Amino acid sequence: MALEDAKSEVDTAFTRKGLRGYAFENAFGGATSFLRRTYTKDLTGVDLAITGVPFDQAVTHRAGTRFGPRAIREASSLMPFDPPHGWPTNPLAEMSIVDYGDCAFDYAKVSDFPDTLTAHIRTILAAGAGTVTLGGDHYITYPILKAYAEKYGPLGVIHFDAHSDLWPDDDLTRIDHGTMLYKAVKTGIVDPGRSVQIGIRTTTEDYLGVHVIDAREVHERGVAAAVARAKDIVGDKPTYVTFDIDCLDPSAAPGTGTPVWGGLHSWQAAAALRDLAGINMVGGDVVEVSPPYDTTGATAIAGAHVAYELICLYHWARTER
Repeated sequence: MALEDAKSEVDTAFTRKGLRGYAFENAFGGATSFLRRTYTKDLTGVDLAITGVPFDQAVTHRAGTRFGPRAIREASSLMPFDPPHGWPTNPLAEMSIVDYGDCAFDYAKVSDFPDTLTAHIRTILAAGAGTVTLGGDHYITYPILKAYAEKYGPLGVIHFDAHSDLWPDDDLTRIDHGTMLYKAVKTGIVDPGRSVQIGIRTTTEDYLGVHVIDAREVHERGVAAAVARAKDIVGDKPTYVTFDIDCLDPSAAPGTGTPVWGGLHSWQAAAALRDLAGINMVGGDVVEVSPPYDTTGATAIAGAHVAYELICLYHWARTER
């Protein structure tokens, strides 16, 4: 199979035979599942399910991340032709990966959303698959973590972000993307001593015991030092990786709701994700891609690359650790 097959391959999200291998249809055509994986609700034999959560009712500033999953899928059509650069393993050929589609929810009943999302992820985990989720605003990580904690117990978290998401908020009925990690720590589903935030560049009074590697430290001490510290913090226990696209500097990812200057460069994020290989990564997400604020599509492309790296981390954790 090679680019020669582009003249006959089309809509492989629906027509491919089997769940493994590359796709060579034209990047500009066809059904845009993530990395041209098969769209299916059948989780039989599936190792990893990609799923979208087009929810942005929890934002504090600019909405638009409800369009993130669709844009990330479209951007990923640039990437399913080859093995991932810099990785010695090949998850598309060696794992059964599907696009499970989006989480369905009633947009007019926002209070029902958290339990709906937890149930959605719970269904995938119960089938024996892991998840990489495409957001959506960052609140979605809290209901996802609830499902993971049911299976694995309190989790370590590696959290790439400009913001800590630790605003004090003890009202569990409030749905706010700035309180995601606060609620997760306070309810005991995340172990703060085994969690680390990378890229922070906004003020938080109390980090609740979560370790912090701010953006300046990454810039001045280097990616290798930041990753070594993060790996030491999370250890070998189950770890979830959540990547807010505003961890990147606005020059690299302008399409997000709450951009902050001084962020990571895309090469730094790429190197950090690659060098996290070896952690016991059980799931992850990329959130806060807001296509309306980036006419170039660069932010969605960055989001697609992050999601692919999360797939690689998940695969590595199951084959090379």
